Amino acid sequence: MAQTPQQRRANLKFQKDQEARRGKSEDQIKKRVEKAPKSPVSMFWLVVLGFVVFGGLVFEVLSRLFLN
Repeated sequence: MAQTPQQRRANLKFQKDQEARRGKSEDQIKKRVEKAPKSPVSMFWLVVLGFVVFGGLVFEVLSRLFLN
C-alpha cells in the first residue's frame, strides 16, 4: 500500500527526530524543550462559535433598538 502525503510527512518528521537523538544520552534528550500542546479546536471553529454567540447578541440588540 502506498503512503499518503500525510503519512510521508509524519515519517520524515519521525526520522528527523530519531537522527537528532542519535549519539546523545537520555539526560541530553530530556533537557530538550517540548513545544506547547496544540489546541484540539482550530481557530476557524472558535471564530464560528464567537460569531454565533456574540453575533446573535449584536443582532438582537440592533433589532430591539431599531425595530421598536
